[in-house]
Amino acid sequence: MTVNAVLTPSMTSSNSMSSGYCSLDDESEDFTFFTAKTSFFRKNHHAAKQKEAKEEDEDGARDLSEEEVQTRIEEYNAQVSENGMKLASDGSYTGFIKVHLRLSRPVTVPEVEAAGSEGESRQTSGQDGTDCGQSEKRTSFYLPSDCVKQLHISSLTTTREVIQGLLKKFMVLDNPRKFALYRQTHRDGQDLFQKLPLCERPLLLRLKAGPDPQHLSFVLKENETGEVEWHAFSVPELQNFLVILQKEEAERVRIVVQKYTAYRQKLQHALQQHDP
Repeated sequence: MTVNAVLTPSMTSSNSMSSGYCSLDDESEDFTFFTAKTSFFRKNHHAAKQKEAKEEDEDGARDLSEEEVQTRIEEYNAQVSENGMKLASDGSYTGFIKVHLRLSRPVTVPEVEAAGSEGESRQTSGQDGTDCGQSEKRTSFYLPSDCVKQLHISSLTTTREVIQGLLKKFMVLDNPRKFALYRQTHRDGQDLFQKLPLCERPLLLRLKAGPDPQHLSFVLKENETGEVEWHAFSVPELQNFLVILQKEEAERVRIVVQKYTAYRQKLQHALQQHDP
C-alpha cells in the first residue's frame, strides 16, 4: 500500500503531549427550552434515516461476484479521468481512496535534532544504527485541518491497515487504536458519519458507491468509543487528559451559563411587557 502525501509547512507545533483521547467534542450545544406546549422527551427525527442507513449497511456488507466486480469497475472507470481501478487475474483489484484527516488532538512523532558535530553524528550512527541526529525524544503537532490524503490500496486492504498505513507515513507514534476510520455520506443536506469496523474493506465500499464523494467519503478521526482503553496511554498523556478536561469543563460551563442568562433576560423582558 502506498500513500501519496506531503506534509505542508502550515501545520502548527505544540509542546503539549499528544492524546488520541477525545471527550464529547461533538456533543450538541443546541439546548432546547421547553414550555407547557412542548414535550420533555425529544422525538426521534432520524428514524427514517437510520432505517435507510441500515439498508445501506446490509448492502455494503454483501460481497460482489466476479461478474459484478468487473461490471462495476468498468462503470467506475467510465466516470473518472484518472486513478481508476484495475482488476487482477486473481479476482482482486486495486484503486485509490481519499481520506480526510479531521483530528482535534495533536499527534506524537519522533523529535529529530541536528547533531552537534560530524563526529557526534558518526558516533551516534555507529552505536545504535539509527539515522544521524535522531533522538528518542517525542514532540507533538497538529495536522492541517481537514487535509486530504490519497491512498493506493487493494480490495483486500482492511480499515485497520489503512489507519496503520497513514500513521506510518507520518511517523505517528500514537497507538492506532486511538484512531478510527469513518464513512461520511451526504443525505438531505446533512453529513452522516459511521464508524467502520476494522475488518471492513474501504475499496469495496468505494467501488459500490462510485467515485462521487457526495455518496461516500472517508474520514480519519479520533476513536470515540464508549469505553476508553486507558492502558493504551502513557502516564504523561493521562496527566494531560486532566488538563484538557478542566479546560473543556470550564468552557462548557461558560457556554451553559451564557445561554441560560440570555434566556432569563428574554423571559424577564417578556414579563415586563405584560406588567400593567
